[in-house]
Amino acid sequence: AFASGGSAGYDHKKMGITARGGWETVKRHFREIDTDIQTTPFTVAGVGDMSGDVFGNGMLLSEKIRLIAAFDHRDIVIDPNPDPAISFAERKRMFNLPRSSWQDYDKSTLSAGAMIISRAEKSVKLTPEAAAAIGLETTTATPMDIMTAILKAPVDLLWFGGIGTYIKAAAETDAEVGDRANDAIRINATDVRAKVIGEGANLGVTQKGRIAYALNGGRCNSDAIDNSAGVNSSDVEVNIKIALSPAMQDGRLPREKRNVLLAEMTDEVAGLVLRNNYLQSLAISLTEAKGAGNREELSRLMDYLEGMGRLNRKVEMLPDSAAVAERYVSGKALTRPEIGVLLSYAKIVLFDQLIESDLPDDPYCETTLANYFPAAMRKAFANDIASHRLRREIIATVLANHAINRGGPGFVVSVCDATGSVPDEAVKAALVTRDALGLSALWDKIDALDAKMP
Repeated sequence: AFASGGSAGYDHKKMGITARGGWETVKRHFREIDTDIQTTPFTVAGVGDMSGDVFGNGMLLSEKIRLIAAFDHRDIVIDPNPDPAISFAERKRMFNLPRSSWQDYDKSTLSAGAMIISRAEKSVKLTPEAAAAIGLETTTATPMDIMTAILKAPVDLLWFGGIGTYIKAAAETDAEVGDRANDAIRINATDVRAKVIGEGANLGVTQKGRIAYALNGGRCNSDAIDNSAGVNSSDVEVNIKIALSPAMQDGRLPREKRNVLLAEMTDEVAGLVLRNNYLQSLAISLTEAKGAGNREELSRLMDYLEGMGRLNRKVEMLPDSAAVAERYVSGKALTRPEIGVLLSYAKIVLFDQLIESDLPDDPYCETTLANYFPAAMRKAFANDIASHRLRREIIATVLANHAINRGGPGFVVSVCDATGSVPDEAVKAALVTRDALGLSALWDKIDALDAKMP
């Protein structure tokens, strides 16, 4: 009854929510190198096609995209010098078709030397423009060679929307990656020339590959951070449906009216979800910006999580204490993909600690619960929200997200160490501080400066 989507609910592809969440994190990477990809043309290579949810939606999120090359399981497209406006319109046309492949691309809209190639070809004679665009020295190549070159292409963004793992660390074997279908085209992280990787798809890059890419100066998070909006919107949808369920059962809200209400709240649900992608990537950036200054906080957090039996560094590809020391001594800090893992663990553990405390039952947290839901249902269904069967879990989730997004992965552990308090007291103090000092309004003002100042 509560399954996400279902016959009435939020259609992820229609909302484009997973891609839009990933785009929030991609925009941040570029802002941090002073590029606004919504107003400045930039080059992209990718995996997927316009009929795919994440690739298709993603490639419509900026009108300044210059898609140089892409491939899916059937075809390869290379467009050496695309016109942003013309190619955007053509991608949109294809996205709106009931189903499509790269073969449906209107060839008259492609730039000089462009090619659409079937992966079934044995050997391909590339135009000089196509070869140059993807950085291939030779003009005769197999489709496998061409796809490998696309993964190594000198572009601004590499956008993953298809299925498969295409990048690994040099020390990893293809067998360890466990995606045999792409063994022939997979590359090492050190060969990626894209400035930014956006992982709209699951596991486009191995975790060791992400770390190697980041240590080499590349900008990436991980799929868990980039494409979290899809799962997040399903959570919100299920919780909305649970909240509205009593009103449906006692006749206050007929099913048809509930479905209309769900549809009317689509944009606000998307906004609530995208805010999480925005804040999670901000938390990673602020932690990363500390450089060597985050060593103590993150080392202590890893020790703390290990001591609780909640973290296995080996499983999560995190360095042990000796390797951490070596990394920082060499002038390199923990990377974004590693910080992202710690951010997730910090939230999971804090959630459990808050559930075990009485903080979710504090009347002060009623606003926290109400604000989780779209404004359109807060007043009319206030009692239904207040008696939500997952109210404690929702409050604990929101508070854990808030404390860790704003304070960083090691925030609660650091405060508890410094003051001898327990986690729920640290979170309560953070909440009171935020509201007493009007920090939310201040944060909003700072966030509004995105793309307006460095």
